[in-house]
Amino acid sequence: MRAIVFESHGGPEVLHLADAPDPQAGPGQVRVRVEAAAVNGWDVKSRAGTTGGPPPTSPVVPGLEVAGVVDQVGDGVAGVAPGDRVVGFAVGGGYAELTRTSVFARVPAGLAATDAVTLPVAAETATRVLRLLDVRPGETLLVHGASGSVGELAVQLAVRRGARVIGTASPRNQERVAALGATPTTYGAGLVERVRALAPDGVDAVLDTTGAGVLPDSITLRGGTERIVTIADDAAADLGVEASWRSERDAGELAEAVDALARGDLVTTVGAVLPLADAPRAHALVESGQAGGKVVLVP
Repeated sequence: MRAIVFESHGGPEVLHLADAPDPQAGPGQVRVRVEAAAVNGWDVKSRAGTTGGPPPTSPVVPGLEVAGVVDQVGDGVAGVAPGDRVVGFAVGGGYAELTRTSVFARVPAGLAATDAVTLPVAAETATRVLRLLDVRPGETLLVHGASGSVGELAVQLAVRRGARVIGTASPRNQERVAALGATPTTYGAGLVERVRALAPDGVDAVLDTTGAGVLPDSITLRGGTERIVTIADDAAADLGVEASWRSERDAGELAEAVDALARGDLVTTVGAVLPLADAPRAHALVESGQAGGKVVLVP
């Protein structure tokens, strides 16, 4: 098969197409002929070598999220057959013509692979942090980065719980955040005053998806560190704020999100769809912060 690989850490230019062995579905896995692979922040950090892991000793295929057609079923897998369309978490990297997955959900007819592949990481993360924050009906949740992949799903899921959401975003994304059901505001200087004007009784919980140094303001707005969770700020421990890094992948929860997306009860945003060979450009786009949504690669 053809795959995008890197043999050393560095900038986007270390990514390149190469021939790689075809993966085989192991126990509990299916092999997927990839129709779409999403580009995530973790992919970028892994390539750049900022995840804390050792340098690669062999070619690495990046990519956490894939959607495609099952063409091989491993032992112990039931309820899925070759020809079924699925979306899930890639095992061994998703920037390739073939990959494996063990946590996946069926893709309903009519839902494009490029849309379905926006869900696995963002839906898992949004669901996990809202569970940690225990957001309840009638409460006010502040979401930093409400127009991002995780932020937009967290906003929608919290609104569906009956919460009021205030979401920060750039000036150009204010209308998009409002369309998700949140009260939008801009980030940056004066944030505390803007949020207090929107929520005079205070905010009950805060989710930081940005890692942009917003935790001190969040602590001020909460009057302490309780019910603040970040998924992106390494300063959390020093400030006494909870950081949630560990994925809790659940096929059932993914299936619920996929079905909701297919029904139109959830929306996600695709910023760009690029050929697999353009992986370096895709990484540069994600690093720029100007993608405007999920960046997706198609073989």
